[in-house]
Parts: sequence; C-alpha cells; structure tokens
Amino acid sequence: MQYKDYYQILGVDKNATPDEIKKAYRKLANQYHPDKNPDNKTAEEKFKEINEANEVLSDPEKRKQYDMLGANWNRYRQGGGAGGFDDFFRSAGGGTYTNFDNLSDIFSQMGGGSIFEQIFGGMMGGSNTRQRARKGSDLKTELTITLADAYHGTQKVIDTGTQQLRLTIKPGVEDGTTLRIPGKGRAGSNGAPAGNLLIAVKVLPQQGWERKGDDLYGTLPISVYTAVLGGKTTIETPAGSITLTVPPETPNGKTLRLKDKGMPVYDQPGKFGSMYVTISVQLPTNLTAKEKELFAQLAALRQ
Repeated sequence: MQYKDYYQILGVDKNATPDEIKKAYRKLANQYHPDKNPDNKTAEEKFKEINEANEVLSDPEKRKQYDMLGANWNRYRQGGGAGGFDDFFRSAGGGTYTNFDNLSDIFSQMGGGSIFEQIFGGMMGGSNTRQRARKGSDLKTELTITLADAYHGTQKVIDTGTQQLRLTIKPGVEDGTTLRIPGKGRAGSNGAPAGNLLIAVKVLPQQGWERKGDDLYGTLPISVYTAVLGGKTTIETPAGSITLTVPPETPNGKTLRLKDKGMPVYDQPGKFGSMYVTISVQLPTNLTAKEKELFAQLAALRQ
C-alpha cells in the first residue's frame, strides 16, 4: 500500500493544531463532497483520501503513531497496529523480541532502519551521528483579494522574503481557502526537498453582497414606479454591471433568482451558482403639489 502524506492531503503543517486540522478537513470535505461533484471520480477519490487523513490526524494516538512510523505507517496498520509497537514487531518478524539486535534486524528488513536509529540509536550504542536528510518545513503566508478578484480570477505577486512568486488565482476561490505551492517553502537539509508554501486566501466582502457557497445575495433598490409598472434597471455585482428586468407589480421584499449569475464554481469552468436579489421599493419624498394631487386621484380610483 503506497504511503500517503496525510498532512499534505489536508494542506496543513505537521505542527497543525487539532482545530486547524478540523477546519481544513471540513473545508475540503465540503469542496469534494459527492453531492457537489456528481459522477466525478477524481473528486470521489479525493473525498475518500480526505476522510482517511482526518481519521488518523484527528485521533491523538493514531497521529502519534503515524508521526513516529512515517513511511512504515501502512505496514504497521496492515500488521494490526491497534496493539501498539509489540504487535507491530510481531507482525514483522513472527515472534517476541527482547533485545535491540533483533529489533534492529526487523527494522532493517522492513526498510525502516532510520526510524530504529532515531528511537533506539543512543540506547544501543549504534551510530546516530549521521545527519539525516530532512525535508524543509512549510512556509505560511496570507493573501487578500476582493470579491471581484475571486469572481474573475486574478494574478498576484507573493513575496516570501527570499523570492517573489507570481500566483494565479482561479475564479471562485472562497475566503479561507489555503493554496499549496509544492517546493516553495524552506529548503531541506542534506539533499532533501524543500517544504511547501501555504497561502491562506482572505476574500474581502463587497458592499451590498453576501456570498453563501457559490451563491450571491444582494438588495436592489427600485422606485415605486418601476415596482408598479415594471422595467429594466442596472445593478452593480462582483461580476460587473448587469441589467435586470423587474416584472410589473413587483412587491417590496420579493426575491428574484438569477440562475448562473452567482460565483463561479472553483476549479469547475463553466459552472456558476445563482444570484438572489431582494427588491427594496423606495418611496418618493419631497412631493410637489401636483404629484400629491396625482397620488390622491390614484387613491380615489382604487377605492
């Protein structure tokens, strides 16, 4: 069974807190949930990986064993890992081992000698002075964009302190999304690869609009005349100016749904959420004598 980096799958650092792991899991699970990605095998496999990673990293004991065993984690699980190290050794060698020489043989056969040296090297007098190749740690930074940027997609330059990177943001990115750029973190040691650059995206709200998932919610002020007679009006949205047709006799507070006028669905070109516009009828003020007279005549006609 191929070793899986559960931290990489969830897009979190190896020192991530339980809350950070929970937040990352919920966000990814929502993004790749089968209900949101029908008939999408890639999303389905990603969803399974996310749940598998969360199952291990959200359990303190499993996470401890995973961090200790590294690439041998899958062998440990296949050997009935719930029993701890003793069961792990038995499943590898078929017996009970009581001295370090036997344990060293087991780990060597399994390709896990480096783990053995790390845990027991100092106790058995073995060589633990050889420097191990160690992958570089991840770098974390933040990027702030507007809701219009999130709608259209954008390019931004990220300064990590040691280099500048041009980052392409795909349309539909959500507030709180963490983007991962492999190999752009801190340099590794002794030939090991560099860590990753993790970019937390903050999307600024746009006045008059609220985003819920891929849908947009806003309010449209119109005159009483447009509400009664109907007509076309212009509304400013994160996508830009659009013309909206208001049906005659539209009541105050009515919500109009504009299909496919919401936010783009992230990483799914051509798919959009909906836009919901609530009508707010504005009554005229500072009426002239003539206007008041006309309203009086209208009121009389309605009696």
